[in-house]
Amino acid sequence: MDIKSVGDIYQQLSKANLHTLEDVYHPDVVFEDSAHRIEGWQALKHYFETLYTNVHTCQFDIKEYQQVDDTGFLTWLMTLEHPKLRNGTPVHVHGVSHLKMQEGKVIYHRDYFDLGEMLYEHLPVLGVVIKGIKRRLGS
Repeated sequence: MDIKSVGDIYQQLSKANLHTLEDVYHPDVVFEDSAHRIEGWQALKHYFETLYTNVHTCQFDIKEYQQVDDTGFLTWLMTLEHPKLRNGTPVHVHGVSHLKMQEGKVIYHRDYFDLGEMLYEHLPVLGVVIKGIKRRLGS
């Protein structure tokens, strides 16, 4: 498997086909993002099952990919619909995934994205504060 194939799988990912990820991830995978560090395929499988149970949709649009040997990057736009974020309307989050392969599977997966863009900006009181800070930093 290569980085582009991983991206292709993520673009098709849904609640109905989470089982396809077992072919993607190494049993000893380490997954990290802005809020989690998960070790091992069984723990990561549980994370994805929980995530997809709680969202209406979570779709990835892979914008580009780069790979050198067993390491690569994907840039993406995630569209997330969660009942507790923006009253269930779509939230768009830009991100990058850093992937390392071993034995034809992903052994390391690190997602980089703005947690504010995904979560904080869409919470009632905190969202107003975060957006205000961003406006002030931009002026």
